[in-house]
Amino acid sequence: MNKLIIILLFFFYSNVGAQDSLAVAKKEKIVFTKKDILVDSAFVTLKPFSKNFKKKYTDAAFIYEFKTPEKNAWDRFKEWLANFFKNIFSFTDSKSAVHFVDILLRTIAILIVLAVIYLIAKAIMNKEGQWIFGRNSDRKIINYDEIEKNLHLVDFEKLIQKSLQSDEKRLTIRYYYLWMLKKMSEKQIIEWDVEKTNSDYLYEIKNEAQKEDFAYLSYLYNNIWYGEFELDENTFTKARTAFEKSIKTINNG
Repeated sequence: MNKLIIILLFFFYSNVGAQDSLAVAKKEKIVFTKKDILVDSAFVTLKPFSKNFKKKYTDAAFIYEFKTPEKNAWDRFKEWLANFFKNIFSFTDSKSAVHFVDILLRTIAILIVLAVIYLIAKAIMNKEGQWIFGRNSDRKIINYDEIEKNLHLVDFEKLIQKSLQSDEKRLTIRYYYLWMLKKMSEKQIIEWDVEKTNSDYLYEIKNEAQKEDFAYLSYLYNNIWYGEFELDENTFTKARTAFEKSIKTINNG
């Protein structure tokens, strides 16, 4: 029994001592002075900022406020066009109308590009490209329709000389053919009309020899001018000689 009392008294005084220590610790406050937190500049140095340091922070990663870009004239036009089609086709929302306008404009652009390519290719195939893209800027584009409409005013000898100098064989044969028609019209062998065909002129010719000659030269002209084969020097010389002979015969007739 005495031992039990001694043990209880030991625990009691131990707890009282611990509580007294905590009470003292609470009453005592640890205070840091300016001297305690002073940085010794001998060991720690401050790195100064560069003069233009702000420029490093102008990238998109450092911009936290985004502004909606202003609409230009093209954007406003597309928006107007989208609203126009939206009212016509009853689109459910503006986004669908804008998408439709984008597809429409792209399609129109592609068609324009294809049309330009076609016209350029056609001009080159017809040998007109040499007149359009020639080295001499003072060269004029010859309109074949205008030549036929003013057939009696055209100096074919000069045109033939120019086409020979530029080595345009097909164009030379065309000039020979139109020159022959001009001479036949002047001699009243045919009645010239820009709307007439070779068959019409052939029907008007009364002389059988002239009719046969005209049929042959028309055959040469159609194959050379409209043909897609390469015109060699031998074929060109034969055709040129045949036209010159026929024109000379008509003049002397």
